[in-house]
Formats: sequence, C-alpha cells, structure tokens
Amino acid sequence: MSRFEGQIALVTGASRGIGAAVAKALAAEGAHVVLTARDTKKLEAVEQRIFDAGGAATIAPLDLTDADSIARLANALAGRWPALDILVHAAAILPELTSVTGIDQAALTKALTTNLLATQMLLARFDPLLRKSTHARLVYLTTSVATQPRAYWGAYAASKAAAEVLVDCYAQEVRNISAIRVAIVDPGATRTEMRARAYPGEDPATVKLPEAVAARILGILGEQFASPHRERVNHSS
Repeated sequence: MSRFEGQIALVTGASRGIGAAVAKALAAEGAHVVLTARDTKKLEAVEQRIFDAGGAATIAPLDLTDADSIARLANALAGRWPALDILVHAAAILPELTSVTGIDQAALTKALTTNLLATQMLLARFDPLLRKSTHARLVYLTTSVATQPRAYWGAYAASKAAAEVLVDCYAQEVRNISAIRVAIVDPGATRTEMRARAYPGEDPATVKLPEAVAARILGILGEQFASPHRERVNHSS
C-alpha cells in the first residue's frame, strides 16, 4: 500500500514550484490532493499530470487574500470528507527587494495579507478538520530570512517571520490535545520562479529541483516527530 493511501491532503501554492511538486508526490503515494492557487490553468495542468500518473486530485482555485474564499473551501472540504489529514502551506509572494525605508506600503500590505493573514485564516478554518484526523500533519514552508534577516529583504522577511511565529504557537497549542503535528520547513535554495526573481544572475543548475524538497517533505510527513519540528532541506536531500 502507498504511504498516504486514503488520506486527504490540501496543498496551497500548488500551481507551480515546490507546491506543485509536493502535490504530485502526495498523489503518487495514494493521497487525494486538493490543489489551491490563483491560476486556474496552471492548476488544471498539475491536476492533469496527476491524473495521467494514476493519481487523484481536485482543484480549488482561490486567492488567499480573500478570507471568504478560504472559509468556503473549508466548508466544501468538510462537506465532502470527514477529516483533513495533511495540509502543506507552500503559497507565498515575494515583494520587491528594497531597503526598509523604500518599501512600498501597498506591496507590504499585500505581502502581509498573503503571507501572514492568510496563514492565520488557514489555521483557523482547517483546524477543525485536522483535529478529526487520527494522524494529522501540517507542513509550513518558511525561509531562512525569517530568522536570519538580510538587507533589502525586510518586507518578505517580516511577513514570513510573523507567520512562522503563528505556526509555531499553533503547534504548541494543539500538540497535547490533538493528533496534529506541525513541521516548519525551510526548503533552502530551490529552482523556483520566486528564486529566479530574487537572484536573476544565478545559474539555475546550481540549486536543487522542487522535487528534492517534495521528497523530503513526504519523508517528514511519514515520520513521528516532536511538534513543532524544524528543518532545512540541504542541497543533497
């Protein structure tokens, strides 16, 4: 039997990059994967690849900045399945890299809404479904600049640091009263569109593929670990 046979998984940011790689890997291991992102066509392409490989998936296009959309998705999943076994939160946006004094307020607000407020809403809305699983796992994708601030990364780092704290607090709140276990994973340098925008001069061949991160995330999902678990995926993983 596949490792996640019969389990229900929700993956945010599933239209590309690490999110898409995780979704395909989970489906290949037997999970029914709910794919969320803003780009419907890209979601459909990922869904088709899952179908072609013999897996099961459902797309749910949504904008994480719309709290009502998150609530509707949670209600839809609750109406179809008795529990949510896996939640992988990979979605995030990278605002323009600039000095703290040069941050555009509209861009910062969008980053905070997408990276921070949406994370809190996902936790709030899907916590009831996760609690109904006998083996619930939540994986939150973070970044090294959340704990090791770097010049010109202030807007992104601040939004991800705040979200990371929320996830850590949530893990501590539920670990003794539920089966939910939380892993906070820094994927490290990975060949994604976001990475290419941040490092336009970098040779993509020098960084690992999203599939390497996905493989490690699936490994974590299948392990017993103290919650919250923290890990950085190195190049050789």
